[in-house]
Amino acid sequence: MTVLPAVAQPFDGCQRFPSKALTLFQKRDFLDTQTCLALINRIDAGRRPSTVSDANGDPFNRTSETCDLFPGDPLVDAVNARLDAMAGQPASHGEVLQGQRYAAGQEFKLHTDYFEANGPDWEENTAIGGQRTWTLMVYLNKPEEGGATRFKRIGKMFQPEPGKLLAWHNLDAAGRPNFETLHAGMKVWRGTKYIITKWYRERPRTGIA
Repeated sequence: MTVLPAVAQPFDGCQRFPSKALTLFQKRDFLDTQTCLALINRIDAGRRPSTVSDANGDPFNRTSETCDLFPGDPLVDAVNARLDAMAGQPASHGEVLQGQRYAAGQEFKLHTDYFEANGPDWEENTAIGGQRTWTLMVYLNKPEEGGATRFKRIGKMFQPEPGKLLAWHNLDAAGRPNFETLHAGMKVWRGTKYIITKWYRERPRTGIA
């Protein structure tokens, strides 16, 4: 596995999307091919049906599969360290790294990553660590057709590319949930899509799995 270099400052070398509506970055080749393939193998070994904190009454809101990638695995630890450095976030603020697998026909409909104050699991989700701040997502491969990430409010689609990072701030400049981050994992039409996702919180989540 290629050694992942240190990052000089948050989002160093990333391209920022030109919008005042939200803070959104992308970086190609954030992870090398060997690392992506190793993560795909781990996702396939531990995947389970994905869940959501609030499906808005739609049982088919998210139809992918998820794998928790826990610390203690040297590969996972190296990727976590790289993500922490890129985001400029303490490791203690990060949730467990997750991998997702989207087979043909699977998707994640329009949603936001922050927790809604009037949502059914608000207290449970924010009791330790508080609100979600940053989302960092990395495509691990490119499906044969489909699987783009669509940010509806800003009219932008990002296509899967192996190793490409997307990162966005879920809050606005005043620290409030930013609805402009509304996005979807578009349906995969042919092939399979793999990604990893790392979410960060306002406060430490030390000791939480």
